[in-house]
Amino acid sequence: MNPIRRAPVLALAFGLAVTASGCGYNQIQVLDEAAANAKQQIPVQLQRRADLIPNLVSTVQGFASHETEVFTAVADARAKLAGAIPTGDLSQMAAASQQMNGALGRLLAISESYPQLKSNENFLQLQDQLEGTENRIAVARTDYNGAVNAYNTYIRKFPQVLTAKVMGMKPREYFELQDASAAVAPKVSFPSAKKP
Repeated sequence: MNPIRRAPVLALAFGLAVTASGCGYNQIQVLDEAAANAKQQIPVQLQRRADLIPNLVSTVQGFASHETEVFTAVADARAKLAGAIPTGDLSQMAAASQQMNGALGRLLAISESYPQLKSNENFLQLQDQLEGTENRIAVARTDYNGAVNAYNTYIRKFPQVLTAKVMGMKPREYFELQDASAAVAPKVSFPSAKKP
């Protein structure tokens, strides 16, 4: 090919490459993937908490078997959480998580009336695992919301907003709890058993 004819073709190819890199397509994909990956951690941690509940209930029942109303509330909340997790719907998972927080708070409050329960080694181990899981849920929620913030901010900037519209990319939903009182994870720390 003649060098004179090749120059416009090279200029056109260079112009297309610059335009494509400036449109933000690749960065939108990277940020969208980061948000999708972070979202996957929320149901994993919520399921981990749901899996701890039966053992916790069994331990508490051994000491306070007459607290059936609380056990029923925990079972109902756990069923709703277990049903919400597979949907992947963040608002449904947040609502179910909030209900689980309330039921767990009532269940854990029972221990205050039963000193033997508070010193039970199995109960203390479950309480530690639950506290660790609550921390993991908070981290997963924070990581996801941070990834969503980066993605949503990026696709609203010019010229990326044009690319996002062409690609059909929409802002992602944050994982938010329904009310301010649910923003705090339930307190699960208890006084340690006194060692002899």
